[in-house]
Amino acid sequence: MPPADNVPTKKSPSGDVAAFLKKAASTPVKAAGGKSGKLIFAMDATASRGATWLQAMNIQADMFSEAASAGGLDVQLVYYRGMMDFGASPWMGSADQIVRLMKTVNVVGGPTQIERVLRHAVGESRRGKVNAVVLIGDAVEELPDNISAAAGELALRGVPVFVFHEGGLEPAGSVFKQIAGITRGAYCKFDSNSPQQLRDLLKAVAVYAAGGRKALESFERKASGSVLRLSHQLSGKS
Repeated sequence: MPPADNVPTKKSPSGDVAAFLKKAASTPVKAAGGKSGKLIFAMDATASRGATWLQAMNIQADMFSEAASAGGLDVQLVYYRGMMDFGASPWMGSADQIVRLMKTVNVVGGPTQIERVLRHAVGESRRGKVNAVVLIGDAVEELPDNISAAAGELALRGVPVFVFHEGGLEPAGSVFKQIAGITRGAYCKFDSNSPQQLRDLLKAVAVYAAGGRKALESFERKASGSVLRLSHQLSGKS
């Protein structure tokens, strides 16, 4: 299976980013029974993502490494590209293994398959607890009503979707926000000018999926830049 590594990066006002992390902190995403959390990491690997592909790979590698240090995170990589090319990896707990797998994917032109990603996540959640879904993409070419219906099924199963939207353009932005809202996840837009901010936020989501609220608080204490400012806002200090 080829997962992809493309991360959206866009300079977004600190207030927007603070709201994103606040959403993550208030979402009941917690590993059960002391076991590793489970995160589905879904990536748009269509041709429009090519410009940010290598940058994204490095950022996502950092995310998985940080999660491993927070108590463990099993990740399933999912990608879509080309003419209905869709892949999902086995669940993996090794950051090195995940990164190696990501590097096998290249971008290929084709339509989006966001509904398919969400319905795949529903299926996985029926087989076992899924703590969260991260979805990275830049476009939506499907019927919004179909996507919303799939998001509703995930919401019923208590699986939040954290959407990272590259570029932040409409009409995709409205659909991505709806996915996040229905599932009680969060939405954040990025562009290639703010890789460190995106890196920190991806780490925060992964750490939270791996270890819950306490792990996120610990991560905030050692973080710098935007995440540190978010920590202050979450605690009501400013």
